Amino acid sequence: MTATGKDEKIMLYPCKFPLKAVGHNEEGFFETVVDVVSRHIPGLEEHHFSSRLSSGDKYMSVSVTFIAESREQVDRLYIEMSENKRILMIL
Repeated sequence: MTATGKDEKIMLYPCKFPLKAVGHNEEGFFETVVDVVSRHIPGLEEHHFSSRLSSGDKYMSVSVTFIAESREQVDRLYIEMSENKRILMIL
């Protein structure tokens, strides 16, 4: 337990890590997500990613599950994704 009385879950690395990025359904969004993630996760290729459109086709989500080697690797990935103006949300 932490000082706040809540349990904290600790991830043990390496581990499977699911990631989803959401943005506007615009040309090149899928490729943008693939490019950013691939810079941080060696060995990923485009066929490892999947995409889905929102019910109104306004948004696209791009999903991938990879093996995260460390917390630092995941943190660097999240920082770069959050700085990208095309990526609206990261789950």
